[in-house]
Amino acid sequence: MNVPWFIKAAARSVGGSVGSAVSRSGLLCSSRTSRKMSSRQADHLERTASNYRQEGLFSARVCGITDESRKVRRLQLEVPHPDFSFRAGQWVDFYIPGMEKVGGFSVCSSPGLLQRTGVIELAVKYTEHPPAHWIHTKCTVDSGVELRVGGDFFFDPRPSDPTVDLLLVAGGVGINPLYSILLHTADLLRQPSGYRPGHAHLCYSAKNTEELLFKNSIIGVLHEFPDKISCNFHVTQQGCEVEPYLQPHTTSGRISEEELRRYVDPVRTLCYLCGPPPMIESVSTVLQRLGLPQNRILFEKWW
Repeated sequence: MNVPWFIKAAARSVGGSVGSAVSRSGLLCSSRTSRKMSSRQADHLERTASNYRQEGLFSARVCGITDESRKVRRLQLEVPHPDFSFRAGQWVDFYIPGMEKVGGFSVCSSPGLLQRTGVIELAVKYTEHPPAHWIHTKCTVDSGVELRVGGDFFFDPRPSDPTVDLLLVAGGVGINPLYSILLHTADLLRQPSGYRPGHAHLCYSAKNTEELLFKNSIIGVLHEFPDKISCNFHVTQQGCEVEPYLQPHTTSGRISEEELRRYVDPVRTLCYLCGPPPMIESVSTVLQRLGLPQNRILFEKWW
């Protein structure tokens, strides 16, 4: 039996050290990347120096700002240049005029939104790091910035690629690239032809339901594709009753091995993980114990 080309590509990247990855055009690229978000740690450009990134910068205009939660601000950015593009799961270098520090934020919207409207979205958690702090305290509609796409953690299937089932496991703001992948999956399902995704299941853990980003639109996608997309929200420190509309999708406690087992097929499943390193290590260990090969477990760590 021939091994699909994208599994071979992922296997070649597994042996690299943390921070290295092999860029591949097509269905996926395995990223074993760690990005530390504290301003006391290495600069974003230094941390990602070995990752793929576009050569040029693209001008963008902030065209919308909403508060996704008390700590997370969502930006809509209009990028008019026709050569600007990204793959679901990638991030952008975020250049602010007059600021030395460069931000690094995952795109949370789908490539399809950019194609349809010329807009991408970022969801940025408040920190004292200068770019994130600027977004929360000084950024306004019509603010101008510059962007450059980078990253080796993405889902970008070609029409001829074999069908895979997706298992998306997110912790905290690690939902951002996985939400982009989920929305891209929904866009592919809406197409009359081309690549046809298998089943996609999202496991998303946060402290409480207030910190579950994008929950309303995630539920909307579940209702649109009830046979193709499913989700379990996990809350670990919920201090009040879960809202009625969330109760069918919400579990108290961490993501369990029993849940993961239901969505692991060693041949069909491709798992994307993004979240705190301890969660990544724990879930990776469980998935391998359940028989999922290491080269089908793709992750990006956020400290």
